[in-house]
Amino acid sequence: MNTHPLQVLKYCPKCGSAEFNKTGERSLKCASCGFHFFINSAAAVAALVTNDTGKLMLVTRGVEPNYGKLDLPGGFIDPMESAEDAVKRELNEELGLIVKTLKYSGSAPNEYVFSEYTVFTLDMAFQVKAESLENLKPMDDILDYKFYSEEELDYNDIPAPSIKGFVKDYFKSLKAKK
Repeated sequence: MNTHPLQVLKYCPKCGSAEFNKTGERSLKCASCGFHFFINSAAAVAALVTNDTGKLMLVTRGVEPNYGKLDLPGGFIDPMESAEDAVKRELNEELGLIVKTLKYSGSAPNEYVFSEYTVFTLDMAFQVKAESLENLKPMDDILDYKFYSEEELDYNDIPAPSIKGFVKDYFKSLKAKK
Protein backbone atom coordinates (compact mmCIF):
# COMPACT_ATOMS: atom_id res chain seq x y z
CA MET A 1 0.00 0.00 0.00
CA ASN A 2 1.27 3.43 -0.90
CA THR A 3 1.15 5.71 2.14
CA HIS A 4 2.48 8.85 0.44
CA PRO A 5 0.16 11.84 1.01
CA LEU A 6 -0.24 12.38 -2.75
CA GLN A 7 -1.79 8.90 -2.94
CA VAL A 8 -3.78 9.01 0.30
CA LEU A 9 -5.39 12.47 0.20
CA LYS A 10 -8.41 12.28 -2.12
CA TYR A 11 -10.66 15.09 -0.90
CA CYS A 12 -10.06 18.77 -0.22
CA PRO A 13 -9.77 19.33 3.55
CA LYS A 14 -11.37 22.78 3.18
CA CYS A 15 -14.50 22.08 1.07
CA GLY A 16 -14.60 18.27 0.72
CA SER A 17 -14.42 18.29 -3.09
CA ALA A 18 -13.05 15.25 -4.91
CA GLU A 19 -11.38 17.68 -7.34
CA PHE A 20 -8.25 17.69 -5.18
CA ASN A 21 -5.46 17.23 -7.71
CA LYS A 22 -1.70 16.80 -7.65
CA THR A 23 0.02 20.00 -8.81
CA GLY A 24 3.64 19.14 -8.15
CA GLU A 25 6.00 16.80 -6.35
CA ARG A 26 4.62 17.88 -2.99
CA SER A 27 1.35 19.71 -3.44
CA LEU A 28 -2.34 19.29 -4.16
CA LYS A 29 -4.83 21.96 -5.23
CA CYS A 30 -8.60 21.97 -5.12
CA ALA A 31 -10.27 22.81 -8.44
CA SER A 32 -13.49 23.74 -6.60
CA CYS A 33 -12.33 26.21 -3.92
CA GLY A 34 -8.69 26.86 -4.83
CA PHE A 35 -7.24 25.53 -1.55
CA HIS A 36 -3.56 24.71 -2.11
CA PHE A 37 -2.07 22.04 0.18
CA PHE A 38 1.69 21.54 0.49
CA ILE A 39 3.29 18.40 1.90
CA ASN A 40 5.86 19.73 4.34
CA SER A 41 7.92 18.15 7.07
CA ALA A 42 6.60 17.97 10.62
CA ALA A 43 9.09 18.90 13.32
CA ALA A 44 10.12 16.34 15.94
CA VAL A 45 12.74 16.09 18.68
CA ALA A 46 14.92 13.31 20.03
CA ALA A 47 16.84 13.43 23.32
CA LEU A 48 20.33 12.03 23.84
CA VAL A 49 20.25 11.37 27.58
CA THR A 50 23.36 9.80 29.10
CA ASN A 51 24.33 8.45 32.49
CA ASP A 52 27.58 9.07 34.40
CA THR A 53 29.43 6.34 32.49
CA GLY A 54 28.49 7.69 29.05
CA LYS A 55 25.85 5.08 28.31
CA LEU A 56 22.98 6.35 26.15
CA MET A 57 19.33 6.03 27.08
CA LEU A 58 17.12 4.26 24.58
CA VAL A 59 13.43 3.63 25.14
CA THR A 60 11.22 0.77 24.02
CA ARG A 61 8.30 2.03 21.92
CA GLY A 62 4.86 1.29 23.33
CA VAL A 63 2.93 2.44 20.26
CA GLU A 64 2.90 1.80 16.54
CA PRO A 65 4.72 2.28 14.35
CA ASN A 66 7.53 0.00 15.46
CA TYR A 67 5.96 -1.16 18.73
CA GLY A 68 8.58 -2.87 20.92
CA LYS A 69 11.54 -1.44 19.00
CA LEU A 70 14.20 0.94 20.31
CA ASP A 71 14.01 4.70 19.96
CA LEU A 72 15.34 7.84 21.58
CA PRO A 73 12.90 9.58 23.91
CA GLY A 74 11.13 12.47 22.20
CA GLY A 75 8.26 13.21 19.87
CA PHE A 76 6.50 15.76 17.74
CA ILE A 77 6.72 19.47 18.45
CA ASP A 78 3.34 20.97 19.29
CA PRO A 79 2.09 24.01 17.33
CA MET A 80 3.68 27.22 18.64
CA GLU A 81 6.16 25.26 20.80
CA SER A 82 9.93 25.61 20.52
CA ALA A 83 12.09 22.55 19.92
CA GLU A 84 13.72 23.09 23.32
CA ASP A 85 10.37 23.23 25.10
CA ALA A 86 9.25 20.10 23.22
CA VAL A 87 12.31 18.19 24.49
CA LYS A 88 11.52 19.23 28.06
CA ARG A 89 7.83 18.38 27.72
CA GLU A 90 8.39 15.01 26.03
CA LEU A 91 10.98 13.85 28.58
CA ASN A 92 8.69 14.83 31.43
CA GLU A 93 5.65 13.11 29.84
CA GLU A 94 7.54 9.94 28.92
CA LEU A 95 9.81 9.48 31.95
CA GLY A 96 9.13 12.15 34.56
CA LEU A 97 12.59 13.49 33.70
CA ILE A 98 13.43 17.14 34.42
CA VAL A 99 15.96 18.69 32.02
CA LYS A 100 18.90 20.50 33.62
CA THR A 101 20.62 21.52 30.35
CA LEU A 102 20.20 20.79 26.69
CA LYS A 103 22.28 21.47 23.60
CA TYR A 104 21.31 21.12 19.96
CA SER A 105 23.20 18.28 18.31
CA GLY A 106 21.90 18.02 14.73
CA SER A 107 18.98 17.15 12.48
CA ALA A 108 17.97 14.50 9.96
CA PRO A 109 14.95 13.84 7.74
CA ASN A 110 12.74 10.84 8.40
CA GLU A 111 9.51 9.17 7.29
CA TYR A 112 6.93 8.25 9.90
CA VAL A 113 4.04 6.08 8.70
CA PHE A 114 1.01 6.40 10.96
CA SER A 115 -2.55 5.26 10.17
CA GLU A 116 -1.40 4.26 6.67
CA TYR A 117 -0.26 7.85 5.99
CA THR A 118 3.34 9.01 5.58
CA VAL A 119 4.34 11.96 7.71
CA PHE A 120 7.67 13.39 6.61
CA THR A 121 9.58 14.69 9.61
CA LEU A 122 12.62 16.74 10.39
CA ASP A 123 14.03 15.16 13.54
CA MET A 124 16.21 17.37 15.74
CA ALA A 125 18.52 15.79 18.30
CA PHE A 126 19.51 17.41 21.59
CA GLN A 127 22.13 16.37 24.12
CA VAL A 128 20.39 16.43 27.49
CA LYS A 129 21.65 16.53 31.06
CA ALA A 130 18.97 15.53 33.54
CA GLU A 131 18.39 17.02 36.97
CA SER A 132 18.37 13.40 38.15
CA LEU A 133 18.16 9.93 36.67
CA GLU A 134 16.60 8.57 39.86
CA ASN A 135 12.95 7.49 40.00
CA LEU A 136 12.34 7.67 36.25
CA LYS A 137 9.17 5.87 35.19
CA PRO A 138 8.18 4.76 31.66
CA MET A 139 4.89 6.49 30.81
CA ASP A 140 2.92 7.85 27.87
CA ASP A 141 4.00 5.97 24.73
CA ILE A 142 7.05 4.08 26.00
CA LEU A 143 7.23 0.67 27.67
CA ASP A 144 10.71 0.80 29.16
CA TYR A 145 14.09 2.52 29.08
CA LYS A 146 17.66 1.34 29.44
CA PHE A 147 21.13 2.86 29.18
CA TYR A 148 23.32 1.24 26.51
CA SER A 149 26.98 1.16 25.60
CA GLU A 150 27.53 0.68 21.88
CA GLU A 151 28.64 -2.91 22.49
CA GLU A 152 25.30 -3.72 24.12
CA LEU A 153 23.31 -2.33 21.23
CA ASP A 154 21.98 -4.01 18.07
CA TYR A 155 21.39 -1.22 15.54
CA ASN A 156 18.82 -3.44 13.79
CA ASP A 157 16.55 -2.83 16.80
CA ILE A 158 16.39 0.90 15.90
CA PRO A 159 14.08 1.15 12.86
CA ALA A 160 14.08 4.93 12.28
CA PRO A 161 17.04 5.96 10.08
CA SER A 162 17.30 9.40 11.69
CA ILE A 163 17.39 7.96 15.21
CA LYS A 164 19.89 5.28 14.20
CA GLY A 165 22.08 8.07 12.77
CA PHE A 166 21.88 10.15 15.96
CA VAL A 167 22.86 7.12 18.06
CA LYS A 168 25.78 6.24 15.78
CA ASP A 169 26.95 9.88 15.82
CA TYR A 170 26.78 9.94 19.61
CA PHE A 171 28.98 6.85 20.00
CA LYS A 172 31.35 8.10 17.28
CA SER A 173 31.82 11.39 19.14
CA LEU A 174 32.33 9.49 22.40
CA LYS A 175 35.14 7.49 20.80
CA ALA A 176 36.71 10.66 19.39
CA LYS A 177 36.93 12.16 22.90
CA LYS A 178 38.98 9.21 24.18
